[in-house]
Amino acid sequence: MLALLHEIIAQRNLTALFQPIVRMRNGDILGYEGLIRGPSNTPLHSPLNLFKVARAHNLSVQVEYLCRHIVMARFAQSGLPGNLFLNVSPGALMQPKAIHGETLRYLEKLGINPQRIIIELTENEPTYDYVSLRNAVMYYREMGFQIAIDDLGEGFSSLRLWSELQPEYVKIDMHFIQGINHDPMKLQFVRSIQEIAEKSGSIVIAEGIESQAELLTIRDLGIACGQGYHIARPMAEPMTSISEDLSKSLRRDKVPLTEQKHGLAKRNATVLKLLRETQYVSPEVPNDHVYELFVNDPQLQALPVVSNGLPIGLINRYSMVERFARLYGRELYGKRSCTFFMDPNPILTEQDTSLQELSNLLVQAESHHLSNGFIITDRGLYRGLGTGHDLLREITQMQIDAARHANPLTQLPGNVPINDHIEYLLQSGVEFCICYCDLDHFKPFNDVYGYRKGDDMIQITGRLLQQHCDPQHDFIGHIGGDDFLVMFQSEDWERRCRTLLESFAAESRHFYYDEDLERGGYFSDDRQGNKVLHPLVSLSLGAVRIEPSQYSSPHQIASAATKAKKQAKKIVGNSLFIERRIPAAFSWAM
Repeated sequence: MLALLHEIIAQRNLTALFQPIVRMRNGDILGYEGLIRGPSNTPLHSPLNLFKVARAHNLSVQVEYLCRHIVMARFAQSGLPGNLFLNVSPGALMQPKAIHGETLRYLEKLGINPQRIIIELTENEPTYDYVSLRNAVMYYREMGFQIAIDDLGEGFSSLRLWSELQPEYVKIDMHFIQGINHDPMKLQFVRSIQEIAEKSGSIVIAEGIESQAELLTIRDLGIACGQGYHIARPMAEPMTSISEDLSKSLRRDKVPLTEQKHGLAKRNATVLKLLRETQYVSPEVPNDHVYELFVNDPQLQALPVVSNGLPIGLINRYSMVERFARLYGRELYGKRSCTFFMDPNPILTEQDTSLQELSNLLVQAESHHLSNGFIITDRGLYRGLGTGHDLLREITQMQIDAARHANPLTQLPGNVPINDHIEYLLQSGVEFCICYCDLDHFKPFNDVYGYRKGDDMIQITGRLLQQHCDPQHDFIGHIGGDDFLVMFQSEDWERRCRTLLESFAAESRHFYYDEDLERGGYFSDDRQGNKVLHPLVSLSLGAVRIEPSQYSSPHQIASAATKAKKQAKKIVGNSLFIERRIPAAFSWAM
């Protein structure tokens, strides 16, 4: 092994691989972790074996320097975007050669800005000299480098390192990520790390994401960045963008409209509103005892089975009583564990789940779950029960409230839900595009052709908006008269606007007499009795991209959309104006 290691060092016979690290919010690539492999078909192909042999022969620092040089050179040669996460051991970081700027000089030679390098501290052995390590980290920071701690939760002293070094990035060990979607303890650990990171200013990276379920759980926890085989494997020529399917899964800037239709207060209503604190039984309780509970409490429709705080099943009243009523039913089943009658796969829902999400879940589930009810949990632990009846009552009330605020002509949401929706998007911190839609020359059309045709023109405009918007993500509101607002979350909103204008130009022709179409307008009398030729009705769209940090209220956003609409109306015919300037007028000082 030593001879093979010397040969590898002499010939620089190592291969650099790169694994993308993506932003969980939108799928953009933050950077790449640089990894190393020894010669294939040799015992030292694995980096674990490579460094094990190097440490055994006091060559670990020399091998690490070689790995670092090869990774940096290949990164520069590949022209990869973003940052490079460079694995460095604390011992190597504190070497005098490192302190005196050897890495910085090599980066300058390669043409790489040090600000693109994140020193990822690996911990293969205990770290005791925190003072020297902190001084070394400060030295590297002064040169422009950033710091990451690798494998948080796995190493000897990673939490102490976090406190001492205050790194820019913290990478959670894959042990806590794999299977997190069904492990309450791992979920709680990662949630706690995220809370600490928010207070300390560190950015969390989840390592080892290997399934879609893990990806979505990490995303929903608000973890900033992710890495793992489910996103991309380490490669010599890595991808520079992730797949569209994965990107769609990651984007949190799109909230299904079914969660947005019913006003801010209603939309924020969660499963906690349905909580009923019901008694429960443990798996050891016999069926005789459960039967007595049902007999003594006629209102008790279902009974959860809970083991060490975790719900494991649900016993339905009618199913159990019916089985007990059969001949010899009690004799056969009375002494058995209550798990015999329980449904081992009940609907489980966290208490902060929205009512609309739960409703969608129950609709897709088997029909018996609606009558059985559902178990409400708090971070995986049993909290109480909810009933399908209570859920239906709340959803129905939400729909009634939505109808009260709909425009009577188009049935589209009116001013109250429009303002609620803008407020919700602001609070969510998402990017979107607001588009003000207004019909030009509509009043004279209404006067000449009559209010009935005017109403038809408004209704066809509303229908065309619905046809050209994404029903899952784009919100359409009817301010009143011939004015509409659309909040686009679709990335292709500009294309949708242009095809909308084309459709309106075609559809609106059906409203005119042939002679008016031929002359391109229609006559009406002004106040002095003079004949005036008015152009055909056209549609003006004024669009503004909204970065939530630039605006503090729905009023500011509506004002920006109104200004864009006025610019669009200056353009003759069907038009789209896109405001691309930074809104200096809307500052936090207003």
